[in-house]
Amino acid sequence: ASMHLQERVGAAALVLVCAACGGQRQASLNSFADSASYAIGLNMGGSLREVRQRVELAPLQAGLEDAAEGRTPRFSDSAARRILQSFMTQLQEHVMSQRKLQGDSNRVAGDAYRAENAKRQGVHTTPSGLQYEVLTEGTGPKPKPTDRVRVPYRGTLIDGTALDDSHARGGQAVFAVNEGIPGWTEAVQLVPARSTYRFVVR
Repeated sequence: ASMHLQERVGAAALVLVCAACGGQRQASLNSFADSASYAIGLNMGGSLREVRQRVELAPLQAGLEDAAEGRTPRFSDSAARRILQSFMTQLQEHVMSQRKLQGDSNRVAGDAYRAENAKRQGVHTTPSGLQYEVLTEGTGPKPKPTDRVRVPYRGTLIDGTALDDSHARGGQAVFAVNEGIPGWTEAVQLVPARSTYRFVVR
């Protein structure tokens, strides 16, 4: 991940030269070289979005110009590498922090959703916290962990956003019961063949 981010920062550096001068510059696109340069800038600019708020444009432009003109850099190669590595580390820590915040937010929303869902008539909660509702009760056998089952299913987030839908891939999915995530593995074993259940999985 560190190398990937470093490549994106390095590639994005060139596009900042025009932006550093202040305001949006109207580049002349009178030749193919102009157009190609602009297209390269668009490509590089897209890679900058993740780090844009952490990059100062004026020093970036100075570093770019020093390198392009062959001037003696203000940092040695080893110092520049150390600085970039530190920058990548800070960036990764920021990303991880944002993911944790999002995860915490999702956990709170999920807990609230499950608490409300548990109050609905017909909803059952297992000791693990799995919730299920029987929509149609079949009369077939319940699968064992080592069985392979054919299941049509639709998975969504709590807001209804679709995650996966077997119908979009031909109607049914075939898999071993114990191949899925723990909640799914538990859920499938509760369902008699030819039944329709609704599950809320942690």
